[in-house]
Amino acid sequence: MHLDKPVQLILDDGTVFEGKSFGSETAKAGEVVFSTAMVGYTESLTDPSYLGQILVVTFPLVGNYGVPDDTSTDGISDFYESEKVQVSGLIVSDYSHEYSHWNAKKSLGDWLKEHDVPGIYGIDTRELTKILREKGSMKGKIVFKGANEIEFYDPNIENQVAIASCKEVLTYGNGEKKVVLVDCGVKHNIIRSLLKRNVTVIRVPWDYDFNQLEWDGLFISNGPGNPDFCEETVKNIRKAMEGSKPICGICMGNQLLSKAGGATIYKLKYGHRSHNQPVKMVDSTQCFITSQNHGYAVANASLSAEWEPLFINLNDGTNEGIKHKTKPFFSAQFHPEACSGPTDTAFIFDLFIEKL
Repeated sequence: MHLDKPVQLILDDGTVFEGKSFGSETAKAGEVVFSTAMVGYTESLTDPSYLGQILVVTFPLVGNYGVPDDTSTDGISDFYESEKVQVSGLIVSDYSHEYSHWNAKKSLGDWLKEHDVPGIYGIDTRELTKILREKGSMKGKIVFKGANEIEFYDPNIENQVAIASCKEVLTYGNGEKKVVLVDCGVKHNIIRSLLKRNVTVIRVPWDYDFNQLEWDGLFISNGPGNPDFCEETVKNIRKAMEGSKPICGICMGNQLLSKAGGATIYKLKYGHRSHNQPVKMVDSTQCFITSQNHGYAVANASLSAEWEPLFINLNDGTNEGIKHKTKPFFSAQFHPEACSGPTDTAFIFDLFIEKL
């Protein structure tokens, strides 16, 4: 019998959900979003793209396989996607207080407490997800003492990329080819995926002028929040596009490369956050099942004559990547590095490396 403390989730339309606490007993506010992924909560919670957001997991049972140790190799986490839990809060239907897994070292609840992140269980996540689908992603807050304990907060009005990005230049590996990785809130599996392909990775802050460095290819990472705050990054990408060295973008990187090419970005109603988004490669019959986590999209109609869509989402027809018609510049809105999720599109990294 677990006597967990009562807690509330309050949405900005006044809707209140009553639940019980299994994480830190700390009031937090953010944008409430949902993911339909069935597994991978360790990877999702450490994904910087969730910074400023309260994550609702639609799969009913969470916590049953615990959390692995926070070990790292050469500065890169072995099992996490960043150095800390990134979400502002976690909402689940049923939390498993007991866990069992060969790699587990602690419970999900204890892990959240370590990082001062609240967790709620006992919520009707089906009803909550229906509200988010009908009204779109909403502001919400997790409170313990009452509605006035904390104010609502919209992460999209603040530069989340600047918060998530590294603060200094970091170098990994010793491959012959050098890849500049613009850290907009990079998942560690992007770094792992590049290192597996025997390159030197030079990780730079989001606003760093990488054009002053010597490099063979440019890689623009995923990241949280509104891409319109990243004009400094866009300016640097635009300068790099004057040459012909390969450029690849993932998720936020797709949006920033698109902005550098003159396209516009818009906010999706409730975003794509799952492991089962079907994506079709344009001008082919190939379809891939992809892992995704983003709330903004590129407007296909805004692409200039030099660019064209590379992938299209088969659920809603939104853009899932672009490519330049003559230069080796391309991107994907989904996550080819997966972690968690399907690895069907890991070839994106191979395509980039081949062009170096």
